[in-house]
Amino acid sequence: MKLALWVRLLGMSALITYSSLTISAPNTIKIGEINSYKAQPAFLEPYKKGMELAIDQINAKGGVNGQKLELIIRDDNATPGDAVRAAEELLVREKVDVLAGTFLSHIGLAVADFAKQKKVFFLASEPLTDKIVWQNGNEYTFRLRTSTYMQTSMLVPEAVKLKKKRWAIVYPNYEYGQSAAATFKQLMKAAQPDVEFVAEQATVLGRVDSAAVVQALADSKPDAIFNVLFGADLSKFVREGNTRGLFQGRQVVSLLTGEPEYLDPLKDESPNGWIVTGYPWYGIQTPEHKAFFLAYREKFQDYPRLGSVIGYTTIISLAEGMKKAKSAQTPALISAFEGLVVTSPFGKISYRKIDHQSTMGAYLGKTMNQGGKGTMTDYRYIDGASVLPPDAVVKTLRKLN
Repeated sequence: MKLALWVRLLGMSALITYSSLTISAPNTIKIGEINSYKAQPAFLEPYKKGMELAIDQINAKGGVNGQKLELIIRDDNATPGDAVRAAEELLVREKVDVLAGTFLSHIGLAVADFAKQKKVFFLASEPLTDKIVWQNGNEYTFRLRTSTYMQTSMLVPEAVKLKKKRWAIVYPNYEYGQSAAATFKQLMKAAQPDVEFVAEQATVLGRVDSAAVVQALADSKPDAIFNVLFGADLSKFVREGNTRGLFQGRQVVSLLTGEPEYLDPLKDESPNGWIVTGYPWYGIQTPEHKAFFLAYREKFQDYPRLGSVIGYTTIISLAEGMKKAKSAQTPALISAFEGLVVTSPFGKISYRKIDHQSTMGAYLGKTMNQGGKGTMTDYRYIDGASVLPPDAVVKTLRKLN
């Protein structure tokens, strides 16, 4: 009798223990995503849709390592302090496995520093600043999007071909804009030693005084203009420049302007002949992009923007990294991401071991106003690996031995 009772009790105990383990075993991998959704909706609404598409596709196939992906999003209110508080809350309260996201460069740098302090994996999806992988780079942070240096390096050879001596520069006065302006001047000086920079207009992000900026640029009588403005600031600048004739007889080289997020709103004010980086979604015929485009259109009844590609590839990258690592734990994920190859809508990209920068490239072309709508023409894709500096330079920038 006693023996039978003990057997029953042991069996019940084992059942309770097994049940407890089953209930508490994680069945999801949590991705904590932080971004400036309210401040930058033109880019980030499509970005969010891209993430949602990737999550749906991955979970429909059984998830990653037998676990479904769960996306937990927080808005950073476009301030570094709020971004860090959101990251803390995601780690402590939501128990996320990894961090991802950020759009504005100074916010990306703040979250990258937080990731370093907390020793948590962070995939910076969108911030363009070079510092995030070079001067301020750390082992916990990887970056997906084509950087400021990379995109400027794509534009400079085209700027040199114009054979213009007197250049004016306009940029938003924060990390991204400052970095773009400095890189353009450095690379132009190296390629065309006689170049002169006759004016610089550093504007307040989101509050450009377009009349004053356009007048100051016109007064400097430049041969050509390098523009780094985007979003609503770009629209105001183009409108005022068209009104005052700033662009007549002058070449413009412009970062990001070919992205539909920023080109579409210009409508019939879209400029002709600007040399730009962007995303001509309507003309890319590769198998990877066709599959992405059709899936995106079916789900959202809309065409993708560049943000859609970045959001989608962010989640695909995390999933592939976790599969390779067989884990969502930070040390294993860091090792897996160094050299990780991912198939994106732009084709295969890899994450470099030396600086954690992906080799995603960008499309380079010219703007064209077609029937009151801005498009890109004469475009080509430039592989990101082809515009990154040599390893010896990167080691110096990251202070590596």
